[in-house]
Amino acid sequence: MELTRNVPIEPGQAAILYVDVQNFSAHRKGAEFADLDEKTFEEKYRWYFDRLDADVIPRMQELQAACRSAGVEVMYTTIESLTLDGRDRSLDYKITGFNVAKGSWDGKVIDQIAPGEDEIVLPKSSSSVFVSTHIDYILRNLGVKQLIICGLITDQCVESAIRDACDLGYLVTQVTDACLTYSQERHDNSLRTIKGYCRQVTTAELIAELKSKAV
Repeated sequence: MELTRNVPIEPGQAAILYVDVQNFSAHRKGAEFADLDEKTFEEKYRWYFDRLDADVIPRMQELQAACRSAGVEVMYTTIESLTLDGRDRSLDYKITGFNVAKGSWDGKVIDQIAPGEDEIVLPKSSSSVFVSTHIDYILRNLGVKQLIICGLITDQCVESAIRDACDLGYLVTQVTDACLTYSQERHDNSLRTIKGYCRQVTTAELIAELKSKAV
C-alpha cells in the first residue's frame, strides 16, 4: 500500500486543534496589542484584525460546528503560564518578553469559538504544544491518528505544532484559510514551507469532506 499524507478525515480517529486563538493574540484589547497607540496599531495590525474578524474567525466557527456535528474531537491550546509570574515559561518566551499569567483573561479562548464544557483546553508555555503540554499522551488516549490544525500564528506556533505532530506519527491536515499571521506574504511563505509535512485543504473542502462521511 502506498504511503501518503492525502488521507481523508475519519471522524472517529480525528481531532481538530485550535492554536492560540485567544484574547491575548486575537482580541484588540489583548495584552499583545493593548499598550499600542492607535497609529502603531493601524500600521502593524490593522490588516491582521481585518482578516481575522471578516474571514478567519467565521471559518473557525464553521469548522467547529462541522467537527462537532461529525464527531471529531475539538481541542484548543492557548499560550498561558502555569504560574502568575511566568517563571515556568520557555526561555524563548522569556526573551520575547511576554507572560500570559495563569488564569488570566488573556489566556482564554475567544468568545466566538468558546470551548464546549467537555472540550479539552491545554495551556502551553512554549511555541509548540507538543513540547510544553501532554497533548501527545492525550491524543493517543483518545485514539486520535489524524490531527486537523488551524489557528495563530501561521508561521510560528501553527508551524511548530504541524512539524512536531508529523514527527510523532500523526497524519496532519492544515486548514490553510483558517490560519493567519501578520501579513499575506508571511502567511503564503509559511504555507509553502510547511507543505511537505501535511495535507493542506481549505475550510470549505474540509467541511465537504466531513459531510460526505455522514451520507
